[in-house]
Amino acid sequence: MGEQPLSQPKPQPLSPPPSPPASAASPLPAPPPASASAASTSRTTRAAASRPKKEANPSPDPNPAKKPRLTFSIPGRPGRPLSAGGEMGLAIRHLRAADPALAAVIDAHEPPVFQCPHRPFHSLVRSILYQQLAFKAAASVYSRFLSLLGGEAGVAPDAVLVLTPHQLRQIGVSPRKASYLHDLARKYADGILSDSAIVNMDDRSLAAMLTMVKGIGAWSVHMFMIFSLARPDVLPSADLGVRKGVQMLYALEDVPRPSQMDKLCERWRPYRSVGAWYMWRLIESKVPQPAPAIPVGSLALPSPDGQIMLQQQQQQQQQTVIQMIDPLQMLPGMG
Repeated sequence: MGEQPLSQPKPQPLSPPPSPPASAASPLPAPPPASASAASTSRTTRAAASRPKKEANPSPDPNPAKKPRLTFSIPGRPGRPLSAGGEMGLAIRHLRAADPALAAVIDAHEPPVFQCPHRPFHSLVRSILYQQLAFKAAASVYSRFLSLLGGEAGVAPDAVLVLTPHQLRQIGVSPRKASYLHDLARKYADGILSDSAIVNMDDRSLAAMLTMVKGIGAWSVHMFMIFSLARPDVLPSADLGVRKGVQMLYALEDVPRPSQMDKLCERWRPYRSVGAWYMWRLIESKVPQPAPAIPVGSLALPSPDGQIMLQQQQQQQQQTVIQMIDPLQMLPGMG
């Protein structure tokens, strides 16, 4: 049934045969004269003809009115990489304006440069090899691994699958890490992963796919996204260095929990990767410097026990800081 104009009252149902409705202002029950009835019927017929009728199967309008297109924001969809021209400048300007406290840290350091020379598979292999090792030891294992494959060009899934656990063990790769490397290479060989798919995958899907690989957890995925893919809006909320940096930046009493990091760093969106990078730099700038040498005789030397305790404390502090800034040392393209 077609829509009724708002200026007209809704007609009441009439018993057949149909006749024009009686005027509410007229007290006479008798019908109007024939001439008036004919004129009224004519007007009613014209009005009914002028109303739009609802068709059972309306034909499509050949020239439909253009409607505004709706655009949807896909959470986690990768934006332009930070390695793209001009993107780092946009990130720096946004962070300066959004967070005055971070602006001071930005002023104290050169801007980062995110340029990774390796393909995604190569970067993931490198990340596995560097896990839980000091920088020098990891670099040595990685160098022997490249020699085993004939150089960087030889780092390919099929080549890694051919390596036996014994061969990897001889260059310092543990049996567990060997199983991680083989699992990654197998997923590439089976088509579950590929370099092109990884580059084009949104952040959420990529995290879900990569954490299916043995030995690759959330932290490794975050580091890979930031330093290898140059994804702009990745917040490694569980990283101790980033959390300590946020504590220092905002003068917090305690180190923020990972669950608190999203709220604390919300203003950095959509460039949280760059904000995290500056947190590592902030921590790095606070590395305790060795105490200046004190000439013998100028002051009383501490007792041997006290000196040993002091050295142990200094070593512990330095080791803690090294663990927090490892991402800057172990990953390529950190600038």
